[in-house]
Amino acid sequence: MLTGRESLVRLIGKRRRFLPNRHSILSQTLPPNQSCFDICSDNSGSGIQLGKDDDMKRFKSFGDNEHENALSSSSVVDCPVCGSKIPGNNDEINSHLDACLLRGTKRKLTQRTLLQLNFSPVLSKVKIVPDELVESDNPGIVPLSPLETVAREEIEDGESEELTGKENLLIDSEIDCMVSSSSFCPKNEMAELPMDDCKPDTFEATLDTFIVGRRYADREEISPGLTLALSRDPHNVKDSNAVKVVSSDAGCKLLGFLPRELAQYISPLVGEYGFCFLGSVISVPENSLENVPIRLQRTSDGERNYGDETFNCLWRKAQSVSRNPPQSAKYQLNFCLMLQEVLRNNTHLLTEDEKTYLESFTLLSNDSQRIFIRLYTRKGPWFRLSSISYPEIMDVHKAVKELDEKGYMCSMEEAHQLSESDVSDILNILSVSELREIWRMLEKSCGRGMKKQDLVSSLVSTYADGLWPGLSIMIMNRTGSCVRISSKAESLIWRTERLFFLNGEQDLSSFLLVDMGKVKYPTYNCILSESVFSIRRDLLSYEEAIEVAQIMDEALGANRTDTVLRCIKIAESHVSAALPIQYLTSESVITIRHLFTASWVYSKVVILGISFLEQERRYRDAIDLLKWLLNCFTCDVRRGYWTLRLSVDLEHLGYTEESLQVAENGLLDPWVRAGSRMALQRRVVRLGKPPRRWKVPSFSRSAMRKIPEVYVQGRPINSDLGAKSRFYNEEGEQCGVEELALYYYAGEGGGWQGVHTESGVWLTIFGLLMWDVIFADVPNVFYTRFQNAPLDLGTDSFYSVRKSSIESHLQKIRNGMGEECLIKSWETHNGTACRGVNWDRHSLHELRAAVTCVGGHCLASLCELLAQDYWSWSSGMPDLLLWRFNGEYSGEAKLVEVKGPRDRLSEQQRAWLLLLMDCGFVVEVCKVKPL
Repeated sequence: MLTGRESLVRLIGKRRRFLPNRHSILSQTLPPNQSCFDICSDNSGSGIQLGKDDDMKRFKSFGDNEHENALSSSSVVDCPVCGSKIPGNNDEINSHLDACLLRGTKRKLTQRTLLQLNFSPVLSKVKIVPDELVESDNPGIVPLSPLETVAREEIEDGESEELTGKENLLIDSEIDCMVSSSSFCPKNEMAELPMDDCKPDTFEATLDTFIVGRRYADREEISPGLTLALSRDPHNVKDSNAVKVVSSDAGCKLLGFLPRELAQYISPLVGEYGFCFLGSVISVPENSLENVPIRLQRTSDGERNYGDETFNCLWRKAQSVSRNPPQSAKYQLNFCLMLQEVLRNNTHLLTEDEKTYLESFTLLSNDSQRIFIRLYTRKGPWFRLSSISYPEIMDVHKAVKELDEKGYMCSMEEAHQLSESDVSDILNILSVSELREIWRMLEKSCGRGMKKQDLVSSLVSTYADGLWPGLSIMIMNRTGSCVRISSKAESLIWRTERLFFLNGEQDLSSFLLVDMGKVKYPTYNCILSESVFSIRRDLLSYEEAIEVAQIMDEALGANRTDTVLRCIKIAESHVSAALPIQYLTSESVITIRHLFTASWVYSKVVILGISFLEQERRYRDAIDLLKWLLNCFTCDVRRGYWTLRLSVDLEHLGYTEESLQVAENGLLDPWVRAGSRMALQRRVVRLGKPPRRWKVPSFSRSAMRKIPEVYVQGRPINSDLGAKSRFYNEEGEQCGVEELALYYYAGEGGGWQGVHTESGVWLTIFGLLMWDVIFADVPNVFYTRFQNAPLDLGTDSFYSVRKSSIESHLQKIRNGMGEECLIKSWETHNGTACRGVNWDRHSLHELRAAVTCVGGHCLASLCELLAQDYWSWSSGMPDLLLWRFNGEYSGEAKLVEVKGPRDRLSEQQRAWLLLLMDCGFVVEVCKVKPL
């Protein structure tokens, strides 16, 4: 793979179906051809100005209004964990919540999803909280308590029977979802609220709803017409308002529960007003765990309290919820949660039209929301309407029609609607037999033996040539009506995901992994003072840069050299001249925010382009770009790699003196580190021999030091060039060179125990020992609840901002407390996601042995190195970690790099080995040779 391509692919993340700027990007006029070398050699000090005027013209129509915080300092919220009242601002809420969750051994390891942050503003007895405060104050999804829902909606909406977007967002019929339910407010407090408009229009005694949570029931066979009864379950640990549905036969076996949003109104009606309900099963689903539709009949209506306003409001809301019965669609709740969070926290980045459009999604019917989310997460872009079928969607055609009317979907029903740009995508939804049938009608041949893509390509070519005017009719006759996500919806939802997760690798599946218990994210405080994108123009520029990166990657996959070169030129011309100024600051916010700039993305495109040019042996063009990067990005940890490549490419062209000069200057650059510095030192020693240089550099002895070596012989299995070497061990089993080395060290090599780890074990140890430092309360490093590390891990600011805390932890490790800290962190956070920590690969026994035998001084030195420069030193560590105990509490360790017959040390590996030797580690290189 080309150097830098994997990094670019990760940056792009989920590929977009529609690139809104593709045409303008590929057709825009670039600046006149000018050598990057000429630009970099300019001594005026003015910096790079390529494309700056064009950028200003393109973005001049966008406003750059700053985000205003509408938070009211007087707002107070209820904590869903302990119930205490706390100030309703982001910092106070996050800090208080995490403190609550850390209390007690059971809560400490319990992962809570964002859906469980059930904060609710405290209402005054006289005054209802204004809607604008409710919308802006709450930092997470803020479901209202039953009382507040009644008060706000009945007073403001009057006769409205529809659930609000906020209610729809929080519907969850799964009784096992660990939501912290709001406690029901006392009746006397509720009665003091103004509720004159709460009286319902009707007092029908029938409610249609569902039985949920059947997995916790007695699994009794349910049949249509089965009679039911309700029973409160106030001791339910997950919901104090839970209402059980039981069979009315002898024994009253548990069948399930009422949905949470209905139970919050039915429970006080049963408990406070003496209501009784009997019901019957309407129908039985095929899946025994699915929700069962039932009909409830009120047998006792508490007439003694018929005029009670609280009773009226509760019954009204119970009726409203039963008219809109919830379904088990957790993905729908997660999607709406994401929309609400982005709308709340990024209003300054969206236009009024975009906000209105996204807000309208919560007003769609449940079927429309679900089918949109289902299709958005599929590949597409086109789907046959006849093939869309999901058990939770009742009326697909009605839902699609609503989405089409609201602009969330586009439909195609007639042949004349089929455009040339859609032919290929439409043909791809046909089966091979259908494609062959069309081909047979056109070419008088069956097309047998042709692959699907060959058939599609041939039909697309035929359609483009216009040879068969009736081809579109033949296609549409077989597909029937087709639908796809509209380009506007796709673009805005893609932006929403990007703003919510702040990367391209995470999407709605991250919610699913948490809900299923597959991933547990750590506990930390999101202390935010600034947005990642300060103005809309920055966001749009960043998105356009991501588009260029995707076009670049697609062009590389399709071997379109002209498009690749154009993307390189576009990236070069759009990098801002102000970037070097931003890099000079030491503030952590700026250091992090530059990772979300268009310039950062374009730099990755250029790096990949340099690798492509080198592969094509276009060294002069690569040299020009490398000089341009070094001139533009003055403070960047990647400068070592750029300097090394520049020196190598100059040598390729025969400019040995210039290559040596570049290497010498690079060693004076403080941003040249780790393996790149080692490689440049060795180049200076090799190239700087008389008569080019008479003075021997001071680092020559250190850089050329010999690393201890041992040799192991093995019987090879293969000798294919480029293939990983395989051998037979002493027991006749096949193994790699690392396993062969472990056999050697366990026997005649000295009786060592060990594991093949590379960097894994050390990153795991670092994460566990420095856990409290990594997830400490630092502003503007945690922006979402789906992070496994702070955003500044890998930057210089990580160490500088936390210096005192890091040094305190390192001193504990030096004093011999490393094993104690490791055990405590393992038991407290086991299974929680943390960058570098692999819970499955390394056992606690192995980690304890490593920490004990390595010793506190060496371990602290290694942790300090990773804390100071995680990006440079998180790879290239030795393959094997070996240890042996000399007593019960003492031992020794050895780190070994294993090399096969055709392998040699990389500069990063050499740098690690020499550095470990300086830190006091015992290291050596084990070379495996064939017999």
